[in-house]
Amino acid sequence: MKVILVNGSSRKNGCTGAALAEVERALREEGVETEQVFIGNEPLPDCIACRKCRELGRCVFNDSVNEFAERAKEADGFVFGSPVYYAHPSARLLTFMDRAFYSGGRHFAFKPAAAVLSARRAGTTASFDVLNKYFTICSMPVVSSTYWNHVYGTQPEEVTEDKEGLMTMYNIGKNMAWLLKCIALGKKQGLEHPTNEKILTNFTR
Repeated sequence: MKVILVNGSSRKNGCTGAALAEVERALREEGVETEQVFIGNEPLPDCIACRKCRELGRCVFNDSVNEFAERAKEADGFVFGSPVYYAHPSARLLTFMDRAFYSGGRHFAFKPAAAVLSARRAGTTASFDVLNKYFTICSMPVVSSTYWNHVYGTQPEEVTEDKEGLMTMYNIGKNMAWLLKCIALGKKQGLEHPTNEKILTNFTR
């Protein structure tokens, strides 16, 4: 079993990285392989709605998004982390996820996911809601914890003082591992995920 943790901060070893490290620690204790992906500081083109991914099977912009989508094929679960900017996740992470989920949603379906936020003070629950919507429209079980999935701090050292926040991160890892093991046991018993219907409509009629 493998979980990919995506760091959507502009700082690889900042507060978001500290939160993800605690989730990762719990996963490894449970024998789950992990990989951290830092999406970097380089500008990313946004989705341009060209729909070429329907023909190519990947995004028309051949960059880190396509690399991540390829890795996602082999992953069993995901954790997406972001700092809070103006009560919202980082635009970099949202661009990354827009393109990855639109062009490669099939690689994420039915795999558990969790959102992790870091903030100085507020805006975490609004950001939490934004990230969770990627999971719920892609048939992904959302991994919960024992409180809102966030930590407080302006520097990583301050995050280490947020004991409840770190506990929440740790419990995300434990809950993720438990769910992955339940899914694996179900598959051994011949229980496969459903084949969902998909009907697209609009509101002009």
